[in-house]
Amino acid sequence: MTAAIRQILVHLDPTRAAARRLAAACQAAQGFQAPLTALYAATPGFAALPYAPAIGGPGLAGSLLDLDDRRRAQARKVFEEARRASDMDVAWAQTSRVPIAEAFAQQALFADLVVLGQHDPADEEVGAVPADFAESVLLASGRPALVVPHIGAPATIGSTVAIAWKETPEAARAVSAALPWLRKARRVHILSWGEEPDAGVGGQPLGLASYLASHGVPFTWDRAGAERQQVGELLLSRAFDLGADLLVMGCYGHSRAREWILGGATRTILQSMTLPVLMVH
Repeated sequence: MTAAIRQILVHLDPTRAAARRLAAACQAAQGFQAPLTALYAATPGFAALPYAPAIGGPGLAGSLLDLDDRRRAQARKVFEEARRASDMDVAWAQTSRVPIAEAFAQQALFADLVVLGQHDPADEEVGAVPADFAESVLLASGRPALVVPHIGAPATIGSTVAIAWKETPEAARAVSAALPWLRKARRVHILSWGEEPDAGVGGQPLGLASYLASHGVPFTWDRAGAERQQVGELLLSRAFDLGADLLVMGCYGHSRAREWILGGATRTILQSMTLPVLMVH
């Protein structure tokens, strides 16, 4: 059995980047002929306050409700415009549950692919979505996620694919999740640092090269020297040099007392990404 994408879930919110993220999700849905659901999830106005709305009286409560309605209407407009422009089956869903990342991650369990957005601290609606929303969903759901830069995605995603490879379960899961793109790609580049660890297996052991070959994916392997601290920056630089329009990598991190602790490369990519990144925890 090979990986297939039969259901896609995209996050909608009132930020400027939502339209670009939805466009990328529609592109993926069309390419894989998969149904797409847009789930609107934004932090309610009252939840962003350090005190209960009742303290501010009915005027404040009404203002917060108006803010929530305006944000939702803004996202719904973006959704309707994308739905009319697409010939795909696009469905609307919404949640008011908080924390919104937990509500979204629960829905993500039933999707083959989740489309999320990079945090943009300069957006005027930045308060509607937690800064760690993407990583929270990635780590809590364990589902493959296409993270789209807030500047938007290229017209084509997956024509030239760069794989950030390290012999770990996270990287292996990311490669498996990327197979629908890898089979269609014109070029696939594997980026790795240092030598592969000794498998300690005689005869003909399994490896990434044989795995990709068994799925009919030709590739070029670009090996560099020893792994460095700034590997995240190096990945983005190398992907740019190769003209990659998709980066595939594992998402490294864990939770400690409700705080997500990310690996250095994962944190760098999420903060500085300039191309779509397919990530799996």
